[in-house]
Amino acid sequence: MKKDEPPLEFPDTLEGFEYIFNEKGQLRHIKTGEPFVFNYREDLHRWNQKRYEALGEIITKYIYELLQNECHLKKVTLPVDAIETEPKSFIFMSEDALVNPDKLLVLIHGNGVVRAGQWARRLIINEDLDSGTQIPYIKRAIEEGYGVIVLNPNENYIEVEKTKAQIQLSSDISDEPAEKRERKDKIQKETKKRRDFYEKYRNPQKEKETMQIYIRDNGSPEEHAIYVWDHFISQSAAENVFFVAHSYGGLAFVELMIQREAEVKNRVTAVALTDSVHNVWHQEVGKTIREWMRENCCNWVSSSEPLDTSVESMLPDCPRVSAGTERHELTSWKSFPSVFKFFSEAVKAKNSLVKPTPTRRSNRIKYEEF
Repeated sequence: MKKDEPPLEFPDTLEGFEYIFNEKGQLRHIKTGEPFVFNYREDLHRWNQKRYEALGEIITKYIYELLQNECHLKKVTLPVDAIETEPKSFIFMSEDALVNPDKLLVLIHGNGVVRAGQWARRLIINEDLDSGTQIPYIKRAIEEGYGVIVLNPNENYIEVEKTKAQIQLSSDISDEPAEKRERKDKIQKETKKRRDFYEKYRNPQKEKETMQIYIRDNGSPEEHAIYVWDHFISQSAAENVFFVAHSYGGLAFVELMIQREAEVKNRVTAVALTDSVHNVWHQEVGKTIREWMRENCCNWVSSSEPLDTSVESMLPDCPRVSAGTERHELTSWKSFPSVFKFFSEAVKAKNSLVKPTPTRRSNRIKYEEF
């Protein structure tokens, strides 16, 4: 016999969930000391998933607090000229981010549910804060004299509940022919019937219908990266600007280069990509950008090879080396020490004006034959 689905109502604090981060940065149950359990209720997958998502939202706020209280970053509202009534986003930056004359580090996470300060929610919940957040990068950067800017590329819109009139309007308006709409309705009814048959509970909770209101000039990760560049990074005093971009963050960086090529080349000293999903062909990256990327970027990719082992690529862009892990979400954490070494060497090379051209030139010739 099917059960009634429990209400989709969850605590709004870690303590309410009876979890806490221990001294090792691991999420543990307050009473049992056990790691997080996804299948809290048997045969209630949707409820368990909603519970996981609710915990994830609490963790997002918790990381924001750590950025401010532990890393001493300040929260800056976007757009910079936002009025009170419009949707807003924000980034985090160190107090010296715009005035540090030497070095500035910019962090860009990947796509999905993660927000500023995170690499992977799954790692934060199931492993620890060090592997899943950007905090180790931020702390080391500050220790080594960098200013820091933490982007928030997935905060693109706010969700508001639809009114009854909006729900009715959206169901009434359709450009489809009546015959096609009828077929579509029939398929949807059959799908719902099958889903209801296999559903593990009766009377599933109906979720609220929402609509998205996009944030001005920050409606996508690519837009966000360009906006932060124009209003903050390009205005900074740092002689050397560095990027760490994970997964889709790498694609956003490449798009920034396409849109602001001369500025980026003039300001950016080195870029560390971690399992970046950029594609120089699909993004129609020009030859001059590809050449710059070969000289100034390195992509630490998921691989079974030891850390920093060269990995072949068919794409004519930056060198690829192993991140020392086959898990995509772990690449930023596993490559952490190598990234800062890469930045240090880039500064030394720039200051000495010595370019190790022979090897790179041979790579360039090889790539230009494609």
